[in-house]
Amino acid sequence: MAAAGPACCAPAAATAASSSASAAAAAGDGGGGAQKPWLLVGLGNPGRMYKGTRHNVGFEMIDAIAEAEGISVSSKQFKSMVGKGLIGDVPVMLAKPQTYMNASGESVAQLVSYFKIPLSQVLVIYDDLDIPFAKLRLLPKGGHGGHNGMRSIINHLKQSRDFPRLRIGIGRPTGKLDAIGFVLRSFTKEEQEELNFTINRSLQAVRIMLLEGFNKGATFVNTPQPSEMLNK
Repeated sequence: MAAAGPACCAPAAATAASSSASAAAAAGDGGGGAQKPWLLVGLGNPGRMYKGTRHNVGFEMIDAIAEAEGISVSSKQFKSMVGKGLIGDVPVMLAKPQTYMNASGESVAQLVSYFKIPLSQVLVIYDDLDIPFAKLRLLPKGGHGGHNGMRSIINHLKQSRDFPRLRIGIGRPTGKLDAIGFVLRSFTKEEQEELNFTINRSLQAVRIMLLEGFNKGATFVNTPQPSEMLNK
């Protein structure tokens, strides 16, 4: 499967260089006793033809985090567009692998290895056919569920599944449309408006997870909202 998002969100070169230097220090670039950053990875496919497609909601989420937190995702390392900074007082590294979806693990494994990031601090954000549209699930670990990007990551992490993931529901195709064609389709205007609400909720979830702990973040995400209760 494949999909895409903006390859980067680069401001002026001078600004990017200076912010990148300070943020790199904050994110524990040089090892030592510095606090290890959280690695927040959004899955998708590079290139304009994939921008705005269902398979690229992971990229869209990383862009939203970057904008909300003032982090420039403007440098390329280990086959990913990356940005380093802080959310609250927690160092983070944002990443959008540029390998295409099915080879995402090549980039993620290299970032994890080089920066010595514990797998418990690697959050992968991606689209999920098995979750109703615009709904969220935050889990501490699990399998790939048939998602090729997650399959690649698990394979490149030596079959380890012990890393958190934020799954964003994109729903399932109806009629004769197959799954591959469905995930490469763009959202309708109405769907994008609903998805924007979900992305804002995801931003809250990520902040809670980083600043108050994974369990509180998971409770926030996985507890049904009043509107969901009414629809049952």
